[in-house]
Amino acid sequence: LISYHKFNEKKSANKIIQYLKEGKILSLISDAGTPLLSDPGRLLVNECIKRGIKVVPIPGASSITSALSVSGFKDRFLFYGFLPKTENELEKVLSDLSQNTFTQVFFIPSNKLNFYIKNFKKFFLDRRILIAKEITKIHETFIRENVNKLSLFKTPVKGELTIVISEK
Repeated sequence: LISYHKFNEKKSANKIIQYLKEGKILSLISDAGTPLLSDPGRLLVNECIKRGIKVVPIPGASSITSALSVSGFKDRFLFYGFLPKTENELEKVLSDLSQNTFTQVFFIPSNKLNFYIKNFKKFFLDRRILIAKEITKIHETFIRENVNKLSLFKTPVKGELTIVISEK
């Protein structure tokens, strides 16, 4: 078992590559989400590809595809990952993304949900939104609303959030 996360990716990747060169079979497993989709793993996969080491995906639960599959929105989508945390950066990104006609998927930290809702209201008027919380877990919740009508949350929301905004 090798700890592999964003703070030790480079250091751990070398050890992992060495094990693979020795013919060992290893698995990159994430405790939440899918490796490489806003989780560590890209550096390791690129090193393996560069060295001709075979990389094989094993499908599992992904909040991206799970949320999309219950959204009812069109399946041509853009996955952005985590949105910027500062107002100025976020406004630039959302201004660009609001011109996109695809369904859009984001990850956002639950403690900043109201911050993002305020900004979605500026840039995604007349679109629908799905807030998927704790997908495939005991407290799974889906909140569906028109962005215009979505209210701010009065109490803190906990858990992992995947946001899906409908196509234009």
